[in-house]
Amino acid sequence: MSGFVNRTGELDQLNAVLVGEGGDPLVFSVYVIAGTAGAGKTSLALRWAHQVRDRFPDGQLYVNLRGYDPGEPVTAQTALHSFLTSLGVHASSVPRDPDAAAALYRSLLSDRRVLIVLDNAATVGQVRPLLPGSAGSLVVVTSRSRLAGLAVRDGARRLTLGVLPEPEAVALLRAVTTGYRPDDDTDKLSELARLCARLPLALRIAAERAAGHPHMRLDDLIADLRDESALWDALSTGDDEEAEAVRTVFAWSYRALPDQAARLFRLLGLHPGPEFSLHAAAALARLTTSRARQLLDSLISAHLLEQTGPDRYQFHDLLRAYAIDQAQHEEPPPERDAALRRVLEWYLHTADAAQSWLQPAEDHLRLAPPPDGVRPLAFADYDAAVD
Repeated sequence: MSGFVNRTGELDQLNAVLVGEGGDPLVFSVYVIAGTAGAGKTSLALRWAHQVRDRFPDGQLYVNLRGYDPGEPVTAQTALHSFLTSLGVHASSVPRDPDAAAALYRSLLSDRRVLIVLDNAATVGQVRPLLPGSAGSLVVVTSRSRLAGLAVRDGARRLTLGVLPEPEAVALLRAVTTGYRPDDDTDKLSELARLCARLPLALRIAAERAAGHPHMRLDDLIADLRDESALWDALSTGDDEEAEAVRTVFAWSYRALPDQAARLFRLLGLHPGPEFSLHAAAALARLTTSRARQLLDSLISAHLLEQTGPDRYQFHDLLRAYAIDQAQHEEPPPERDAALRRVLEWYLHTADAAQSWLQPAEDHLRLAPPPDGVRPLAFADYDAAVD
């Protein structure tokens, strides 16, 4: 995982869950990684999952429960449906009753050794129906909450992830900027790390900004960040130093974007959901797919967006909230409404094109032609529509 540094103590604590070799029992069956936003909980969980994948020969399951997303969180029933289909249950055979779905899930895992990662859980209620209840499998939960109920009722162990120690924060900055700024002074990097509250999310964004300006003095980059910090201090209550540091870095990086990339970033905050495709983004911002891909690549390079698959993208929940805020402040209401209308029209016409293959006998609503700048997908055959 690019930019992952140290956390050796935390990795050792996770390794202590495993006892012996092969099918030996686990010390705990539920492990909660708790910590503030941007502390690197997901990165740590996925790093460890990759390291120990051989200890879980029956596979791994992952779901982002989106407990802190600006939109609706993923329900346990939705997560169960995804897990059951991953375990070989046909989608039409997944029970609609949540208790029946959970019982089938536990039955399928009863004699398997599986690692289950439940990312970004906000409540115990999101987690408990997804616990397999068998000794062979392990559930790793990440959350900003302590989820104390899991410790009380389910015997969960908790690891609280703090900010990086200063040497590790500097190491992360160097890991991202290596090859671009080899001569940066350690004391200056330490100052930059402190301005980022030593939070990995903020550090990565700041480091990418530094790497993108290899000939700019670090003093000047730090001065820019301090100016942004002063602005946030004037606008905020200052109750949460870490949150303010993250927002300061977001603003610092956002304001460095070219105009078209900045516009796409804030319009993506209007998308009804945290994940989206290249074509949906193009419709939202009224761009060609080639131009949309270029701008999305620039947002990925700035660590303001993540790519999850071919032409698939998602926001970190904090960045999505920031994008929504920027759209509300910088885009006039008619522009926001028009962008949302375009992407909804794109989904509507794309779904209609898929229905023509999947259920051709069903009645179709007569649709008006899509508006200018909206290019719905067309499908060559049934398989393409299903995909």
